[in-house]
Amino acid sequence: MEDNRRNVTFASLDQEKLKKMLEIKQLYDNNKLELEEARKRMKAEVGRITPEEYAAAEQLLMDEDPDECKNEDVRTMMDVFDGLFVNEQLSLPYGHTIDAYLRENQKMKDLLNQADDLAKKPFILNPWLEIFEKVVQYKVHFSRKQNQLYSALEREGFDRPTTTMWVYDDYIRDEVNDAWELLKKEVVDVDAFLKLYADIAVDLRDLMEKEEMILYPTSLKLISEDKMEELKSGDREIGFFMIDMPELKTNKIHPRDKANADDSTSSDFMTDLAALLAKHGHKIESSSDSEEKVLDVAEGKLTLEQINLLYQHLPVDISFVDENDIVKFYTDTKHRVFPRSKGVIGREVRNCHPPKSLYLVEEIIDKFRSGEQSKAEFWINKPGVFIYIIYVAIRDKNGKFRGVMEMMQDCTHIRAMEGEQRLLTWEEHSGKNGNGDVYTKKESTVSSVKDSSHVDNASDEAIKITGDTKLKSLLQKFPDLKENLIAYNSKFSMLNSPMAKVVLPLATIKMMSEQSGIPQEELIEKIYEFVGN
Repeated sequence: MEDNRRNVTFASLDQEKLKKMLEIKQLYDNNKLELEEARKRMKAEVGRITPEEYAAAEQLLMDEDPDECKNEDVRTMMDVFDGLFVNEQLSLPYGHTIDAYLRENQKMKDLLNQADDLAKKPFILNPWLEIFEKVVQYKVHFSRKQNQLYSALEREGFDRPTTTMWVYDDYIRDEVNDAWELLKKEVVDVDAFLKLYADIAVDLRDLMEKEEMILYPTSLKLISEDKMEELKSGDREIGFFMIDMPELKTNKIHPRDKANADDSTSSDFMTDLAALLAKHGHKIESSSDSEEKVLDVAEGKLTLEQINLLYQHLPVDISFVDENDIVKFYTDTKHRVFPRSKGVIGREVRNCHPPKSLYLVEEIIDKFRSGEQSKAEFWINKPGVFIYIIYVAIRDKNGKFRGVMEMMQDCTHIRAMEGEQRLLTWEEHSGKNGNGDVYTKKESTVSSVKDSSHVDNASDEAIKITGDTKLKSLLQKFPDLKENLIAYNSKFSMLNSPMAKVVLPLATIKMMSEQSGIPQEELIEKIYEFVGN
């Protein structure tokens, strides 16, 4: 199916030109041509190359060697085409899916320019910390690209270049994390950090050039505008890097109007569905609302609404891959351990994992499918975070393999427990009552704040909140603020995830405003309201 789709996708291109591109590139890749000779032949025999032609050539390499994508170095994959690309200037409306990536790249380029200036001066720690507090957040750009854009391209049959670029994404992300760890050490190895920064600057600029020269123009040609629109909700689930995005426009139809318009069709459909399910041993009890239809589950009876609510409130993350290796489901919980978006649904599971860990995924599925194994456990143990992961083979009552369930849980809190607790104890938290009003179960406790010059330590004095105020300092002084923020805007739900331990020491009110799209002054006013100041 994928090959047919790929042939249709690139059918309008000059096939002879593509073959010549492949021929010269493979000669170079196999060390049968020196770089300069390959470039000369490419210029003479191929000429100018569009992003779409390059993408097609890379994709068609899959037919020659399906494993080559695992070995190619993305930093050198375009060397042979140097100077031949047709540079397409992209002009997109504010809020477009690709426009967001371009604006994020501009933010990163600005940061790198600032860092380059710092690198020319005697090393001073604080300015570097300020810059890298922002640079480490660029990983949200990678997450969105890998979970959203790559998956959309794969559905169009374009998976080789995205797989190769994923390796480069992860390589640079690890470089940035290593540099950040060096900066946070009690004694900074300045030479090691500056050397690593020089590599990071080169690699980031190189990656952004490849994105803007190849990935984004190709995406605009292969992904329809309707499908680009479908990506927007998932993009917002994952988040953005230092940019604001417009609120999604939704054309909602009132359920009563929809019911009146479709009453006859809906009734006939539900009657037919009930008859079909009954034929196979499943019963649906009649109700006026489809969400209230009662389903016979393995043990008990639940409505579809109840089933969804149970999944949304599970203290663990679950995803399911069917027997055809297609991602079919994941739980949309507030405490997600790792970023996930709607873009993974319908995607081959092999394309949902970094290439460096793909062999593990394939081995687990193969062992489960053959019946050799039924469970695989992993755990991630880092300072302040312990994540437990288990994969379970799903089989029907006849023992037939039907897929794989993945379960993840942040066990940091559980691992910290000592002794025993037999008495009922309520945690301090805030929530919403049935009317949607925010309430607080206990009065906020005031603790001293050690690490912020922007929040006064004295509990009886008014606090001052600015764009530079650290969120961590506010939460130390007002523990209930976290739940108030989550209740106020769902974009703050990531404060309940394990990644919050990484983000909190860095996050300022200004950054929260940029990430959530809430104007800074409005956010500050709301925080004052929450803390009763």
